[in-house]
Amino acid sequence: MPVVGLTGGMGAGKSTALAALERLGAEVLSSDAVVHELYDGERVREAVVGRWGGDVAPDGAIDRSAVAAHAFASDEERAWLESLLWPLVAERTAAWLAEVRTRMPPPRAAVVEVPLLFEAGLGDAYDATIAVISNEQVRNERASRRGHAQIDERLARQLPQEEKARLATFVVRNDGTEEELEDELSEVLGKLGR
Repeated sequence: MPVVGLTGGMGAGKSTALAALERLGAEVLSSDAVVHELYDGERVREAVVGRWGGDVAPDGAIDRSAVAAHAFASDEERAWLESLLWPLVAERTAAWLAEVRTRMPPPRAAVVEVPLLFEAGLGDAYDATIAVISNEQVRNERASRRGHAQIDERLARQLPQEEKARLATFVVRNDGTEEELEDELSEVLGKLGR
């Protein structure tokens, strides 16, 4: 069973690609979803409140946009948050992979969506990588529609999508329909199975 890292720039359609891969028979995990779960846990909530104060957790629940505002305020604050979250995400991902490897029959692939896959130096941790790319205008519209806070700061943290494409094993363009994206991803899964 190949283990695949899925990445792409903000608004490129990583979540849409991940859902398509699941429909195509892959087991999938979103590292963003893992982070959201971690924010719901006491350990991370106490750490971010201890670092940045109660405004990041009004009514006891983490306000992700408030956390983003603090994290993207400086490289030091972002590095602190990454040092808190990334080991916990790696731990959850390893446990998930161990469980997926026990499944019979095995899935077509195990795919982990990691927005900062190459930026974090994790490309070699996977059997193959897929970069989802899309037209810049389309990406910006998608990101704005989702109301991402600190878009410019987040984009500055990411490699340009052309660089992600250069580093990836496979590149999938997401400018058309979901069906077209799924067809491209089906071809990639077929190549992984060889």
